[in-house]
Amino acid sequence: MLKRFSIFVVMTLVLSAFFRLSAFAQKDKIEGLWYNEEKTAKVEIFKATDGKFWGKIVWLKEPNRNGAPKVDEKNPKASLRKRPIMGLQLLRHFSVSDGDTYEDGDIYDPKNGKTYSCKITYRGDKLDVRGYVGISLIGRTTVWERTQ
Repeated sequence: MLKRFSIFVVMTLVLSAFFRLSAFAQKDKIEGLWYNEEKTAKVEIFKATDGKFWGKIVWLKEPNRNGAPKVDEKNPKASLRKRPIMGLQLLRHFSVSDGDTYEDGDIYDPKNGKTYSCKITYRGDKLDVRGYVGISLIGRTTVWERTQ
């Protein structure tokens, strides 16, 4: 009886380790933490339940203004101007276009309250994040750097 129990425990541990490694191996290359270009914020990019890639602010160099958490004061919708910047969804709805390009998403800029179409290009420990209106030729690219 003890021998069967020991075999069961070992098999459970082996299978558990295998599934953890499998889940880790399936993580997409853009998932993780990224500094914005100015290194004033960290954005966590993750694959959502809809299968698309999203990103939210998880760290701010200066999280407070006048002793209170920074809020989305430039948002064009008055009802959203009191939501905190920390935890704010910046990136939404990105799909893999080819191996290193993610498209069909948008990026929200809390500095001006505007949302832009966006394309992300993976370059190892850097991301080219291009926000644009209309076509991607008319836009601006910032470079984000992977962090911990």
